[in-house]
Amino acid sequence: MTWKHPSSPVTKKFKVQRPAAKVKATVFWDAKGVILLDILPQGQCINAARYCSTLDRLKEAIRRKRPGLLRRGVVLQHDNATPHSANLTQQWLQRYGWEILPHPAHRPDLAPSDFHLFGPLKRHLGGMAFETEDDLISELRNWFDNLDVDFFQFAAVALAKMHRSPRGLR
Repeated sequence: MTWKHPSSPVTKKFKVQRPAAKVKATVFWDAKGVILLDILPQGQCINAARYCSTLDRLKEAIRRKRPGLLRRGVVLQHDNATPHSANLTQQWLQRYGWEILPHPAHRPDLAPSDFHLFGPLKRHLGGMAFETEDDLISELRNWFDNLDVDFFQFAAVALAKMHRSPRGLR
């Protein structure tokens, strides 16, 4: 109980809203579009075992969506986060012969997902409110599914040019 003077203004009560849950997604894409959108279940964290499981799902998605690519060779770019550089992950990549495209530190221009995908995605989702996590995931899938192939081709060509450039990987 609070004691106040009779002429004191009425105390305002604010409605407390539950903060929005974060959705962690890993997106694998190429010049033709998204190959796999992997959503991490709430409460789980990405470790090497989880990442290798995601790579297993990516391998199956490539088999379905890009026939022949597994035979020609997969080139993957990921950063040096612990799950990506862990021995378990490195063994997985060696077993399947996937090539890793170097990802130099402090070069956001060589992380196409960071600047090419997630910037426009943030702008698209800005100001939206979702009732459930499933609503947000549905919107994510819808946004990725409706991107034009030119969107992905532009980023893939820019990345290839940067890696061929003599200054590109410094």
